[in-house]
Amino acid sequence: MLQQLRSTDERFKSISFKSGRNILIADKTERSTDTDSRNGAGKSSLIEILHFLLGMRDLRGSVLKNPALQADTFTLRLDWPTTPDELTVSRSLSKRSRVLLEPNVAAELMPLETAGNVTIPEWVTAIGRDLFAFPEEHTGVSARNLLSLYIRRVNQHALDDPVKTYPTQSIAEATTNAAYLLGLDWRLAAGYKQLAGRETLRRKLKEAMKDPAFGLVVGTVSELRGQVASAGVRARNLEKQVAAFRVVPEYEFLQNRADEIDARIRRMRAEDAADRRNLQDLQDSLREEREPATDYLRRAYEELGIVLPDALLRRYDDVRAFHESVLSNRRSYLEEEIASTESRLETRKDERERLGDEQAELLQTLRDGGALDAFTGLQEQLSIARSELQTVTDKFETARQLEATQTEIKFERSRLQQEINRDLAEREPHIEDVNILFQQFATALYGPGRDAYIDIRALDTSLHISPHIGGENSQGIGKMVIFCFDLTCAVLAHRNGRGPDFLVHDSHLFDGVDERQVGEALKLAARVCAGEGIQYIATMNSDDLAKAAAFDTSVKDDIIEPRLTDAYDDGGLFGFHFE
Repeated sequence: MLQQLRSTDERFKSISFKSGRNILIADKTERSTDTDSRNGAGKSSLIEILHFLLGMRDLRGSVLKNPALQADTFTLRLDWPTTPDELTVSRSLSKRSRVLLEPNVAAELMPLETAGNVTIPEWVTAIGRDLFAFPEEHTGVSARNLLSLYIRRVNQHALDDPVKTYPTQSIAEATTNAAYLLGLDWRLAAGYKQLAGRETLRRKLKEAMKDPAFGLVVGTVSELRGQVASAGVRARNLEKQVAAFRVVPEYEFLQNRADEIDARIRRMRAEDAADRRNLQDLQDSLREEREPATDYLRRAYEELGIVLPDALLRRYDDVRAFHESVLSNRRSYLEEEIASTESRLETRKDERERLGDEQAELLQTLRDGGALDAFTGLQEQLSIARSELQTVTDKFETARQLEATQTEIKFERSRLQQEINRDLAEREPHIEDVNILFQQFATALYGPGRDAYIDIRALDTSLHISPHIGGENSQGIGKMVIFCFDLTCAVLAHRNGRGPDFLVHDSHLFDGVDERQVGEALKLAARVCAGEGIQYIATMNSDDLAKAAAFDTSVKDDIIEPRLTDAYDDGGLFGFHFE
């Protein structure tokens, strides 16, 4: 329950709340004229301050945006489920990104007696966890949206619809939050919101397709599926290369040595070719070398009858011996050249084999590793490949969503609708209890002659939750539909431990409502508070309350201080007038 609201501005009129029914009054003073309005007294400002202290972030359209208030720090004391003492919440308009909690209930691991400044998201998380008993995973429901049902804001048109709390709120989101309070399967209801998001995206993408250039940017699913596969293979191959890459020290030196060996082997092959040609010539020359025949001279002279003298014969023998010596020397020379050539060929063969082994080792080392700059280049290629893969994957996903047909979404909606219908059938006893409670509240206001029920059913676009009271086309009955629906949600949520023990209504909820129904509504609120252990806070104009008091004489006992006035100087909640 709420206990006290105050401000650092001494002019601000602090408000102390009590258990049960609380009515904050704006009196009409003698200074007021028929044209004066008590809208400036601060009744609706109370709603804004409570939302501000309970995690509201956007102040657009709020009185708290006024420069005259920016130096103020507001403080709210309230009961809190996780601490036996009261929780004090303070937040400054000038530094509204953080809130001071005493004790710090937002920090689970911190001792409760410790105060702490926390961020607004942290504070809202604590509200959802402690006030609304959110599970760890609660996609679809929001503490801030639920608080907007407990404390409806007039400037957000929250009094225009029983379920929606602001005009742009999707019906799927609104009914999901209402389902949470009513004890329905809110997770199934949240499925509609996800489908609505997909449908919105599909429509936007479909519009984008009308741009001729868009098809070039995105492409079709069939085209992009192959591109994704190709880009994935390239990226994986580069990942393997990077993982297996070994940086070789002195890579440049080893590369130069390998090049030198290769050049040397090439030169030796050229030298071998020349020596083999020379060897062939030498071997041919050796085979062709033989002694010239000399007997034919002796026979020729004998046939002519010429007898050679002994001296000439001796000279002939000497010449022959000389020629034989020359021939022998040439043969020896050719044999030596052949042996020398064969030796060179054999030596180069051995050296070539040795160099070949060294070259093979070098090439293996270079093949298995590489220089640091080569490794860096490989990493850059991998980075580019991964980026290209991500780009084409994003295009593929966009194209797949873009090509999703309306039939597919309709099918999923139909499946969800059937699932929710089965769930509602299983929860029929609980839904009956919900309707009985709502009908009791409506009967308290209008008697038993009017139909009153909450229509709960699954549509193709959302879970349908719509409260009705017969004759609700009138403005007054429509407002009381909201009153009864809020009271039903608050009671059921509090009974099931998934909602706070307070409910706050702005005086605008009673605009256009017959004074009898206003009186009965206030009487009902007091009775429910007593029976359910909850707190009800309402702001009202004094003249409307006077009319309602005719049907509930005890209402004056629950008027709380201060009594606000519409005097321009100091009668309002803030204690001074500002434009």
